[in-house]
Amino acid sequence: MAPTILFLCPHGAAKSILAAAYFEQAAAQHDLKLHVEAAGTEPDPAVSPVVAGWLAQEGLAPWANRTPRLVRAEEIGRAWRVVSLGCDLDHLVPTGTIIDHWDNVPAPSQHLRAACDLIRHHVAQLIAELRHE
Repeated sequence: MAPTILFLCPHGAAKSILAAAYFEQAAAQHDLKLHVEAAGTEPDPAVSPVVAGWLAQEGLAPWANRTPRLVRAEEIGRAWRVVSLGCDLDHLVPTGTIIDHWDNVPAPSQHLRAACDLIRHHVAQLIAELRHE
């Protein structure tokens, strides 16, 4: 099984979904074999309608149709790489787990284009880093 990269945001309904969708697309373009997941620490019942519509327009509809889910400490501990987009993970992170923090991403509900652009930038940096490893 491929290593898992886990994207987390508080509600699992916007930032983590966007990051996972963009990362999965970029990883496929660079032939990086990774399993991509998204979750939240306090998940909403559904993906943000604004985000779902945006992803559908960008041809990433499978991510738009996901149901946000609660992340568990065990999942964080098993992940090969964890990216937090504004989560408080102190109570969930096993000792020794390294978390990448992309806390500068604005709320997609208020600044969708800016959030997407910044997430794509972070994804491009991560892909470049992974290609060099």
